[in-house]
Amino acid sequence: MKNDYPLKQVSFTQRTLGWLIHAFTASGACVALLSLLAIYEYNLLLALWLMGAAIVIDAVDGIFARKVKIKEAVPEINGELLDNIVDFVNYTIVPCFFLLVTNLLPTHWRVFCVMIITFSSAYQFTQVDAKTSDHFFKGFPSYWNIAVFYLFFWQMSNITNMAILLILAVLSFVPIKYIYPSRMDYLTNNKLLRLGMVLMTLCWGAATSGLLWIYPASNHFLVAVSIGYLLLYIGISLYRTWVPLTSTAFAAR
Repeated sequence: MKNDYPLKQVSFTQRTLGWLIHAFTASGACVALLSLLAIYEYNLLLALWLMGAAIVIDAVDGIFARKVKIKEAVPEINGELLDNIVDFVNYTIVPCFFLLVTNLLPTHWRVFCVMIITFSSAYQFTQVDAKTSDHFFKGFPSYWNIAVFYLFFWQMSNITNMAILLILAVLSFVPIKYIYPSRMDYLTNNKLLRLGMVLMTLCWGAATSGLLWIYPASNHFLVAVSIGYLLLYIGISLYRTWVPLTSTAFAAR
């Protein structure tokens, strides 16, 4: 593969940090393997915790990479390719295996539904503009691990679960822009609003973790925070799809 980032003179510290960040990203693949093992052993709560750990790794590794200017620090490694490989396993293959092992889907339709999810994710991950120039995801961003958590928690009928998952699979092909939680540069020009969205994302993570911690019990407040954030995320994503920041706003950055 051609390297578009020729080796530059970088400090030993920057290069070491670059390699450590790549190792951190690659550790997500190890988490995926442990998740598959937990699902195979039907330790579903542990599997969901590991899926959450993979989300945390994915949420922060890009921030670290940009801070250290990783393309300059370690030009011989394609960090975007590494990230996509790890994400495809964690966000698609692991939750698909979860769906195959559990009874969340109808028995006779289980394999078909999982194949549709895998196909739609393969499309979503490989679009040239899967991540748009203004830092949004185009199409449903393969949050299958999050979808699996909610289906597991809500305990709805397997027909309802299948309908929800198939709708999400179709949305992978619909060019709606979805918020990229760790890249909110073009969400709004207001720094306080961007900070507020980051804090709400953290609250969602805390609330969802709390629901997993107390499962099979529930808590109305935690449910309200978790679902409220989802509705906010969808609402703002739709708004920014139809009302993007103007090119003037981009130029001002």
